[in-house]
Amino acid sequence: MNNPGARPVSTPYPDTRPRALTVSELNHQARHLLESSFMQVWVEGELSGFSRPSSGHWYFSLKDQKCQIRCAMFRGANQRIRTLPREGDQIRIRGKVTLYENRGDFQIIVEHLEPAGLGALQQAFEALKARLQGEGLFDPARKKPIPATPRHIGVVTSPTGAAIHDILTVLKRRCPAIPVTLYPTAVQGQPATSDIVQAIARAQQHGLADVLIIGRGGGSLEDLWCFNEEAVARAIAACPIPTVSAVGHEVDVTIADFVADLRAPTPSAAAEKISPDQQDWLRRLAEQQGRLGQSARRLLQRLHNQLGHLSARLRDPRRELLEKAQRMDELELRLNKAIRDRLDQQKQKTDYLLQRMSAQSPRRTLKTVREQTQRLEERLTLATRHQLRQKDERLQHIAQTLHVVSPLATLGRGYAIVKDDNDRIVRKAGDLETGSQITARLGHGSVSARVTEINSSSE
Repeated sequence: MNNPGARPVSTPYPDTRPRALTVSELNHQARHLLESSFMQVWVEGELSGFSRPSSGHWYFSLKDQKCQIRCAMFRGANQRIRTLPREGDQIRIRGKVTLYENRGDFQIIVEHLEPAGLGALQQAFEALKARLQGEGLFDPARKKPIPATPRHIGVVTSPTGAAIHDILTVLKRRCPAIPVTLYPTAVQGQPATSDIVQAIARAQQHGLADVLIIGRGGGSLEDLWCFNEEAVARAIAACPIPTVSAVGHEVDVTIADFVADLRAPTPSAAAEKISPDQQDWLRRLAEQQGRLGQSARRLLQRLHNQLGHLSARLRDPRRELLEKAQRMDELELRLNKAIRDRLDQQKQKTDYLLQRMSAQSPRRTLKTVREQTQRLEERLTLATRHQLRQKDERLQHIAQTLHVVSPLATLGRGYAIVKDDNDRIVRKAGDLETGSQITARLGHGSVSARVTEINSSSE
């Protein structure tokens, strides 16, 4: 029987089952594991189920004989792809392995897409590029400057392609006075490599062009491959004429671009880069004409003003001469006065110097020096005598002191100094032996004796 007011009874035992993940947590952890394990991969296969919604993103599957995987290439990445892929194409993709968490779909986020057959061409491109760069063919120091105003332009390209049409259109608009010579060549296919090399050689032999445009319009990597050939690269590098590479569209890069003296993104851009703009020249000429006219008018006005000023200053020459003569008279009077004043000053200075010389006569100086010398001699004599007297008294005092402590004084009182036959002083009888030869120093003289008896007692 149910009781609406009764409380639910709690379970006395805790739930010990392991915590279950939510679906979102599981998908998030799986995505993190995939992205950290596969940072970047290259995958090759057949394109299937391609779709392109209004957002601009691409969605498709990549499959082989056994399996398939979903792929997504967002708009920012697929805008760099020039040719839209088609169902069944064999392609190579580079991207990151991930998981679309909302549906739990395993997929690849594609960053780059190319036809499967292009891998070998790309490797050949990179190998040749590295080798030529190592030889210094790409060094900016070896590139020749492009003339600012070419006298004759040479073009190495197909006579029927869009490139020559674009170049001539631009040159006709910018500077139609510059002559153009076409050196026709194939720009695609097997014979294109040798044709381009021969066309460059013909331009050199012709000797007219001072700048050479080498290129063609856009196309696939295979279409542009002749401009990646080593023979074409070396022909461009050895060409003494400054060269401009204009191959394909702006995104296309070939070996010819690195070797040429200047790279243009398109043939039209090449014509823009090397040709002066006649409209700009005409505009600058008009500006220079205007400036020249203004400068001429200002110069004429300045000369007119100077002429009026000089005309107003022009005076009668006789009046000018009279003023100069008067000025000379004034200067003569001032010169005479200056000379007299100078002579008076010199006379006063001479008198003053004579007075000083008389007051400082050598005779007076000699007399004073003699008197000082005489006084100094007297003082020196007195001082010398005083010093001698003091030294004599000190000497006598020292002599008396020495006499008191002298051994000779002791000997004078009846003592003697005894030495053995080795000239050593004998201080006690025990130092001698019977028969030893001794010498006794007395107060006056000395005596020699031989020891006949030794008494060692102190009495």
